[in-house]
Amino acid sequence: MTQPLNRLETLSLGIVVERRRSASPWADWVWRPVSVIPGAPPVDGGPRILLEGDGWLHLHAATLPLELYRTDTEGYRLNLSQEPPRLWIVLRPDESGEAMVPFFVTASAHEGEAYQVSGAESVDTVPMPPEVIALVRDFTEQHHVDVPFEKRERKRHFDKDGARR
Repeated sequence: MTQPLNRLETLSLGIVVERRRSASPWADWVWRPVSVIPGAPPVDGGPRILLEGDGWLHLHAATLPLELYRTDTEGYRLNLSQEPPRLWIVLRPDESGEAMVPFFVTASAHEGEAYQVSGAESVDTVPMPPEVIALVRDFTEQHHVDVPFEKRERKRHFDKDGARR
């Protein structure tokens, strides 16, 4: 199996999701990511309950790869400039449609925003743990290349005499 040339770093992240009883008449539960566990093992046999309270659960719902790409370093830099840096986690409905399951995780502000516009998924952020911040910062410093902005010349719709082309 070959890896894409621009992917250089991968880290497994356990995704912790909160399931809270909903006050809405249209949904029984509200699902949202609350944290990540760097280096977590795969979840076999379904989600594991980590914490439980009155009307809520925190579940280790999945382990997903955080993949860092050389082409996304601008998005990582933008994220690292925020206080605190965040991870974007995308949740999708499971086959039954009753639960939301982690689908994707990214450290790129641009990629996280792209998932937010689709409307089919639920996208939320969680604080980036210090060891993930260090990894993303080192990766970005090592691979980021500033691309100078070049203004494109505007196409003229009229010639010099004012006649339309």
